[in-house]
Amino acid sequence: MRVSLAFLNKPILHGYFRSSCSWRVRIAFALKGIEYEQVPVNLIKDGGQQLTENFKALNPMQQVPAVQIDGITLSQSLAIIQYIEETRPGPRLLPADPMQRAQVRMICDLIASGIQPVQNLYVIQKIGADKMQWAQHFIDRGFQALEPILKETAGTFCVGDEISMADICLVPQVYNAERFKVDVNKFPTIKRLNQALVELEAFKVTHPSCQPDTPADLKT
Repeated sequence: MRVSLAFLNKPILHGYFRSSCSWRVRIAFALKGIEYEQVPVNLIKDGGQQLTENFKALNPMQQVPAVQIDGITLSQSLAIIQYIEETRPGPRLLPADPMQRAQVRMICDLIASGIQPVQNLYVIQKIGADKMQWAQHFIDRGFQALEPILKETAGTFCVGDEISMADICLVPQVYNAERFKVDVNKFPTIKRLNQALVELEAFKVTHPSCQPDTPADLKT
């Protein structure tokens, strides 16, 4: 049986320490026990390194993350995570039960399509002086929808008692909520789940405060 050399190389993650989408991928790698390399892409410096022609060749959407893995380049965090899930051993990130799998995907899409995009860096830069109120509004609105869903689906974690892609999406979004001073106390299920998850090693080692490109004043 021939094995492509591409499968033997470490994946390369092009990301940014505080990008919630990059953090999702870091968590997935950590949960699966996958070693990988990081190439920082500073979204602020020089007007945004993601806007360079070199990075555009890697990801035409000029967003992070982008991952070089198994001889291909993937963008979009959920597509990357699902590829990791389908090609790598280790703890599963999608439940075996079809109903729970659907619930996990629903929660992921709610966060990744319904909350995060309207408060990401590109959008709030366009909003200007009202960016704090804008982000607060859309995160709060999204959490008002997410809270009752999680009340129905959660056990120890977002869906039942196994960590899944839903948990991978939740923690970075709560981090963003806290950055934008959203009152997370209004959402007790979200708060409880987040508090449990951030104590787990895979979430600790991938936290924005301890990445290679984390500025010195934000490192812990």
